[in-house]
Amino acid sequence: MNRRNTVLALVALGAAPLAAEAQQAQKLPVVGFLHPGFPGVSSLTLTYLREGLRDLGYIEGETIKIEARWAHGKPETLPGLAAELVRLKVDILLATGPPSVIAAKQATGTLPIVANDLETDPVASGLVASLARPGGNITGLFLDLPGLTGKWLQLLREVVPGARRVAVLWDANTGEYQLRAVTAAAKAVSVDLQVLEFRDSTGMESVLSAGLKERPQALIQLGSPLINAASKSTAGFSATHRLPGISPFRAFPDNGGMMSYGPNLPILFRRSALYVSKILKGAKPGELPVEQPTHFELIVNLKTARALGITIPQSVLLRADEVIQ
Repeated sequence: MNRRNTVLALVALGAAPLAAEAQQAQKLPVVGFLHPGFPGVSSLTLTYLREGLRDLGYIEGETIKIEARWAHGKPETLPGLAAELVRLKVDILLATGPPSVIAAKQATGTLPIVANDLETDPVASGLVASLARPGGNITGLFLDLPGLTGKWLQLLREVVPGARRVAVLWDANTGEYQLRAVTAAAKAVSVDLQVLEFRDSTGMESVLSAGLKERPQALIQLGSPLINAASKSTAGFSATHRLPGISPFRAFPDNGGMMSYGPNLPILFRRSALYVSKILKGAKPGELPVEQPTHFELIVNLKTARALGITIPQSVLLRADEVIQ
């Protein structure tokens, strides 16, 4: 072999691993992550997904890739973001919250969609054919939170027995399932509801401030990724205006709100990784049953209640999973 051929052979040998590495990198499965909130305050959802994937043996950047898109509190941008992820040819779309799931569904009828949706009845909304056999290209974790609205109202009335005017913070992008349920529950116990409707994160604070004019005696926060992301500000608002409140999300009492009752989100959202893994291994989303949480946690911030001049009944404290002193 002459010198020229020897050099070419060495170059070829050196290039072969590089080509193999490049080919392997191109073959990494890609998860498109879609969220209506902000990458800072809402990033725990993505953190839980990453933790779940690590538990299943996936290493981000080596065996899987995540393309995250955030709507920054403006749900109207989600359809464009979903379409962008489809153009990137991701393998799976993971959508958090009703507007993200709807945007993903509108963007593709074939790409697998894994939902993290705590506000929608997936069957009634037509997203899936049934919980056991979803059909189509959507499956995942759904929680029919309308079924919990009566529980929130009951807990508030136990803690604030004289409350007859209750404000309800409602993200209209999540649909009317929760709102209709809490309205029916309030009517059954003769409680007047004041609906505080908003459609993006910038409108939430002004809606809350305007709602004070009606002098509500308590506040119910309905389920929404944007409301969860704003837990710190809503807790501060409740404290400033001495308004006892309850949320589906424990971030509310963790940040100084009075009470929460809802699912354990870290456990719930880590399970979305299991759907991703099964689909990457060949399972069809339409054949993977929808999961719904069955365990709910009651968190009470006793320090906040005392600051509001409220005595939490012993019957509520005994049922609490955690009491923040």
